[in-house]
This record gives sequence, structure tokens and C-alpha cells, in this order.
Amino acid sequence: MIRHVLLIKFKEYSEVSEIVKLKSLFESMPEKVEGVVSVEWGVNDSPEGKNKGYTHSVLMTFTDENGRQNYLPHPEHEALKDVFRPLIEDIIVFDYQA
Repeated sequence: MIRHVLLIKFKEYSEVSEIVKLKSLFESMPEKVEGVVSVEWGVNDSPEGKNKGYTHSVLMTFTDENGRQNYLPHPEHEALKDVFRPLIEDIIVFDYQA
């Protein structure tokens, strides 16, 4: 399995309704894209104050490399990015083998 971790810093003016829409799009990926096993959406609640402005995370799990390669160019991923890009100030993407 491959874990795909996103740490997200939204622009200050991002509408809550757009962030909620984005969350729904991410959470629908396992039903829409073969090879996406699961998606977790989280909001930072660490008391340490070391998040450097990153407020949200997404943890996606792919079945394997084929699953990841199916997702990256997939039309559903492209549609998600159309909603996502205008909202983000910065993002960290980190993948690893589980």
C-alpha cells in the first residue's frame, strides 16, 4: 500500500463552504477511482503550535503503485484540483510505502 499525505495551508479568504465541498470530493475518491482504498480528512488540533499555518490534512491510501498511477491523471482527480487550487496558499505532498 502507498500512503499519500497532504498538509494544506488554505488562503485566508477561502470560503468554509468551498473547503467543505473539497472535503466531500476527497472523501468520494474511493468510490470513483479504482486503486484508492481510503481517504481521511483532518483538521489540526495539536496544542504544540508547530503546524506553521498548515491547518488541514488528507491521508489517502492506494492499493499499490498501479493505484497511485491510476489516480494521478484520473479525471476525478483533475476535477478535484480545479476546486482545490484556488483555495490553497501552500501544500506539502508526502508519499510512502506502508
